[in-house]
Amino acid sequence: MRRAAGIAPAPAPIGMSAPRQSLSGKDLDRPIVMVGMMGAGKSAIGRRLAQRLGLPFVDADAEIERAAGATIAEIFEKHGEAVFRDGERRVIARLLDGPVGVLATGGGAFMDAETRARIRARGITVWLKADLETLVERVSRRGHRPLLKGGDSREIIARLLAERGPIYSEADITVETGHAPTAATVERVIEALAAFRPRALAERPA
Repeated sequence: MRRAAGIAPAPAPIGMSAPRQSLSGKDLDRPIVMVGMMGAGKSAIGRRLAQRLGLPFVDADAEIERAAGATIAEIFEKHGEAVFRDGERRVIARLLDGPVGVLATGGGAFMDAETRARIRARGITVWLKADLETLVERVSRRGHRPLLKGGDSREIIARLLAERGPIYSEADITVETGHAPTAATVERVIEALAAFRPRALAERPA
């Protein structure tokens, strides 16, 4: 039925908002992989996202430390970044073969061509995009970032952001984090996933 010209639709009752996109873990047949810079909130948002969807959450960095029996900072210091990236590559490949869930990756994981190809083939990638000021503020609260040792944090993050941004933009979904509360960002991710899923199913080869 056509709406009569000049008559506006009735407003939603006070205190009620438009319905959110509906999505649950049962709707997904691939893991959700969080990518982005250090300090973007991949672990915090990924963990809350998993809770909302009823899915398991895995932090790739934590799994790497568990497998190596050492912290990431120790791996970098004793063996160098190349050895760390090799271990990271193998751990992420194993996690992608596991149950459908939410996987938070380290800031450099998506930069590795082999890892990136595997993630894109097996999962739905979500880039949590944050601006330089937000990233600097967040990483300053924690001092365990190996890539920030021995230099000015702001300059290093700015350089990494410039280098990595074009690669992160290859992700299936981009969600700006900014200074929004974690819960609000999680809802935006869910809305983006709900919108992306039908397109992904249509584009999947028969």
